[in-house]
Amino acid sequence: MSRYTAYVASIALMLVSLLLAQAQPGWWWAAAAFAALALLGTLDLLQRKSTLRRNYPILAHFRYGLESIGPEMRQYFIESDLAEVPFSRQQRALVYQRAKRMNDVRPFGTQQDVYGVDYEWINHSLAPASIPSSDFRIVIGADSAQPYSASVFNISAMSFGSLSAAAIRALNAGAKRGGFYHDTGEGSISPYHREAGGDLVWELGSGYFGCRNDDGSFSEERFAAQARDPQVKMIEIKLSQGAKPGHGGVLPAAKVSAEISATRGVPMGRDCVSPARHSAFTTPLGLLQFVARLRDLSGGKPTGFKLAIGHPWEWFGIAKAMHESGILPDFIVVDGAEGGTGAAPAEFIDHVGVPMHEALMLVHNTLVGLELRERIRIGAAGKIVGAFDIARTLSMGADWCNAARGYMFALGCIQSMSCHTDRCPTGIATQDSRRWKRLDVPDKASRVAEFHGNTLHALRDLLCAAGLEHPDQLGPEHILRRVSPTEVRSLGALYRFLKPGELLGGGIPEHAVFQDFWQAARSDAFMPPENVLRLRSGKSN
Repeated sequence: MSRYTAYVASIALMLVSLLLAQAQPGWWWAAAAFAALALLGTLDLLQRKSTLRRNYPILAHFRYGLESIGPEMRQYFIESDLAEVPFSRQQRALVYQRAKRMNDVRPFGTQQDVYGVDYEWINHSLAPASIPSSDFRIVIGADSAQPYSASVFNISAMSFGSLSAAAIRALNAGAKRGGFYHDTGEGSISPYHREAGGDLVWELGSGYFGCRNDDGSFSEERFAAQARDPQVKMIEIKLSQGAKPGHGGVLPAAKVSAEISATRGVPMGRDCVSPARHSAFTTPLGLLQFVARLRDLSGGKPTGFKLAIGHPWEWFGIAKAMHESGILPDFIVVDGAEGGTGAAPAEFIDHVGVPMHEALMLVHNTLVGLELRERIRIGAAGKIVGAFDIARTLSMGADWCNAARGYMFALGCIQSMSCHTDRCPTGIATQDSRRWKRLDVPDKASRVAEFHGNTLHALRDLLCAAGLEHPDQLGPEHILRRVSPTEVRSLGALYRFLKPGELLGGGIPEHAVFQDFWQAARSDAFMPPENVLRLRSGKSN
């Protein structure tokens, strides 16, 4: 077909319709429609920005239309149930079923390729255990003035501003009903976080929203006023986020509503900037001193930090600062590169940061090697939706897990991938009140609580089958992974796990990253080691 056929045909049909309309007035509608197409084709020919539209007037718009619905077409009609992009249809269905308290059993047999490389499972026992309750909890900050008993499965950081008012209300009401915590995200504590009274973990990012001076620096007075609220159970300093580590953010002035201005403590009419790095400290030791400062200001609430692992010497510097100073965080949350976000540059979301499994094991191993692991709790986040995800993560060194997108699915998220457009079809990731006011808060709060409870019930069944009595008994020996068509390894055999105190004797473990960077890491600076600086000085080194 000629590339001008549609354009020529629209002109011809417009003329024919005009002639027919002289005798039958009903044809005026057809004439108007064909005239609009003819006008569109003419504009396509006259414009100069798109070569495709000039070469294919009218027809080019069909391509644009099909391209715009391509993700939906692939998701609903082409992709398999197991294709994780980023979550598979099977994963999403599991959350929907558990959130709605529907039957989540499956018939006939697994769809997984049990002989495929990377297939994983947990070994069962011939003497299964019996666990009366699935309300698994872990004490965080046992040595602090106000220790917190946390669920092993909680809501990860998502800010008001990224999520709608209705979504925040539903998440917190669900957390209240289910007895687990709701991380505020770095956007601070909004009125919507407070309505239901659910447990909060207050996340402080580099913008110090909710506790900042007019120049963006940290304010002790404003922090203490909010941190001592009984609803706030823990304080979390955000060093970096898995989906965009090392990258700040800007909320454009047009999106800084009166509510967001009041919540974050930023002026309306100006861009809300979240810097890429903190101003309250510049060294590993400074970070720990800031942790201790926030713990005191909050009245002794458990205080820690969240980070995505990047340069290993920087994490090692923090660990050395703990060992040398004796100042310890109550907890560390490890965020993986597979974590979610409302918006991030493509290169950052795809190629920056260490995935959660390797990051978690590095943090866990380091603390074990310094004999600090029993005094510091570890949380982990990164694409966790089911009970096996939790079991695997705990077996690799975590004490508890957080999830963001899993709880968004419980709210009704359909993975439309439109979080950054302010046109979320389910009213979750938008500030458009015409959309989010359609979200039924009581119904979605119930779904959030049911998803949490039913997931932990499934975790209990897994533990019983394995002959265990609590998630803290899970270790790397319990998870098996196929590494080739003919080889299987437990995670304990596949990865190198340090022994208690192995970093204290002066020797260096037979572990590549420790051998390369442990000795050179510094507690007084985040600077790279000398050998790394030499490599940066020229291509021939």
